[in-house]
Amino acid sequence: MTKIYTPKDYKSDANLYKTQLLIKEIKDFFQINLSNNLNLKRVSAPLFVDATTGLNDNLSGVEEPVKFNLPEANEQNMEIVHSLAKWKRSALKEYNFKMHEGLYTDMNAIRRCEIPDSTHSFYVDQWDWEKIIDKKDRNIEYLKATVQVIFNTMKSLDEYLCNFIPTRNKLLPDTIHFMTTQELLDKYPDLDPDQREKEAVKEYKAVFLMQIGKELSNGKVHDMRAPDYDDWELNGDILVYSPILDDVLELSSMGIRVDSKSLVDQLEKLGNNDRLKYEYHKLLKEDKLPQTIGGGIGQSRLCMFFLQKAHIGEVQVSYWPNVMR
Repeated sequence: MTKIYTPKDYKSDANLYKTQLLIKEIKDFFQINLSNNLNLKRVSAPLFVDATTGLNDNLSGVEEPVKFNLPEANEQNMEIVHSLAKWKRSALKEYNFKMHEGLYTDMNAIRRCEIPDSTHSFYVDQWDWEKIIDKKDRNIEYLKATVQVIFNTMKSLDEYLCNFIPTRNKLLPDTIHFMTTQELLDKYPDLDPDQREKEAVKEYKAVFLMQIGKELSNGKVHDMRAPDYDDWELNGDILVYSPILDDVLELSSMGIRVDSKSLVDQLEKLGNNDRLKYEYHKLLKEDKLPQTIGGGIGQSRLCMFFLQKAHIGEVQVSYWPNVMR
C-alpha cells in the first residue's frame, strides 16, 4: 500500500524554479564542504555494472535490479546499480588512493522494487563516498568521529541556509545522539522498528543508530542490511526529525566495511556463501582490497529535509503512481 501523508494546510511552493535554485545552493555547499572535511576527491561512477562481478549492491537481498544485455558486447548481462557500496572499494584500489584519502561521487540508481511514498522513490540520487582506513581504525570511536564530521557539515549547511533565507529557523540540534539498535529496543520494547526510530528522533532530533543488521535480544534484526559491505558491528544510519512530516527521515546510511573475517561470518549467517564465487568477494576474502569506511548521503532527502518539503517528488524528478500524483 502506497503511503501518502500531506500535512494540514500544507502547500508546495508554486515557484518551481525557486526550489531548483535552492537545491543547487544546498548541493554545492554540502558536497564542497563534505569533501574538504573528510578528505575526499570527486570521481565519476558507473550507472550499470557487469552482473557477473558481484559489484552491485544487493540491498536486503530480495530486490531485483533492472537488467539488460548489450548486443554489441557479446550479449553481456548488465545491471543498473542499486548503489555503489562495493564498486567504491574497488575504485579506491584502482585509483591508488593513499591512507585516509577517499572519493565521493554522484550516484544515480533505479530501485524498481521500491515502494514509493513521501520519502521513497524509484529513482535514487545520493553522494556515495568511501575512504581508506587503517586496520586499527576499525572501531566504534573512529566510526563516531566520522559521523560527527558529517553531522557538523550538515549543521554548517543548516546555518548557511538561515543566512541565505532570513525567515528560516535552524532544524538540527547542537549534538547528534549515538545509540545501538539494541539500546533502541530496550528503550521502546513495545514498539516496532519504525515506531522506535520515530520516538527516538522526536526526543533527540538527530540520532546515529548503530549496529543495523545485527540480531537483537528478541531474535530479530532492526532492519536488513547486506552482509558483504557494512560490518554489522560498525555501521549505522543518520536519522533526523522532520517537523513538516512529524516523522523520522533517514539522511545517510554508512559504516566501516567488512574485513575478511566479518565478510565470511555475515555471509554464513544469511546463507549467502554462494557470493564467494564473485571476483569482488574473492578479493575481500584474500585481503586484497583496502580497509574502508563509507556510505551514502541522499541528495533529494537532504534537500527535502532542509527545505521542509512534504514529498520527495518536490525536489526530484521521478515517476509517481497516479494515486500519489
